[in-house]
Amino acid sequence: MNARAFALVAAMSLLAVVPAPAAEPPIVVELYTSQGCNSCPPADRMLRDLAARPGVLALSFHVDYWDYIGWKDGFAQPAFTERQRAYQRVLGARYVYTPQAVIAGAAEVVGSDRAKLEAAIRSARRPSVAITHESGRLRVAGGKEGPATLWLVRFDSHHEVDILRGENGGKRLAYAHVVREWTRLGAWNGAALDLALEPPAGQPSAVILQLDGPGAVLGVYRFDRAS
Repeated sequence: MNARAFALVAAMSLLAVVPAPAAEPPIVVELYTSQGCNSCPPADRMLRDLAARPGVLALSFHVDYWDYIGWKDGFAQPAFTERQRAYQRVLGARYVYTPQAVIAGAAEVVGSDRAKLEAAIRSARRPSVAITHESGRLRVAGGKEGPATLWLVRFDSHHEVDILRGENGGKRLAYAHVVREWTRLGAWNGAALDLALEPPAGQPSAVILQLDGPGAVLGVYRFDRAS
């Protein structure tokens, strides 16, 4: 083997043992939407696009305050409405509305305004607290911010729904990443945290570390996809 060939083999061997850099944790985009809102389908389509994008965790939170106009949203939960109202207070919005997108827990835009939504995603602060999972243990690194809460979110990949009444009556609407469960795992005060947690079976899910308020998202780990 000549010197040039030897150098090439050595370089390839070095590349083989150097681990690939870890992917950056995704930006969380929450869409507050309703099957009874005739302004929401364009935002729901945009969320479907975001759900397929690397580097974004897109979540569809269905609220219940439009149920009175003729169609009950089967995905809506009062807790999601309360979460949106909490954002209203923290972010200084005049009222709750649909479709509303909240980006990284720190900014809000009209959920159907693609230009503003994309700009907010580009300018959003990436989660900085590392969260890992191995052998049934979830580990959250230490950090300087807090207090915060660790949440488990479970969501469905895709749904298509025939809307029979209300503002969207007669339409078949498609939804992605519909949130079905939002569960508190515990508090985080800036110290490293280690707890037992088995990956939820049969449903995409993620763990989100968020400043209390709710405030900025500090960390994200997805079980169904590398964060």
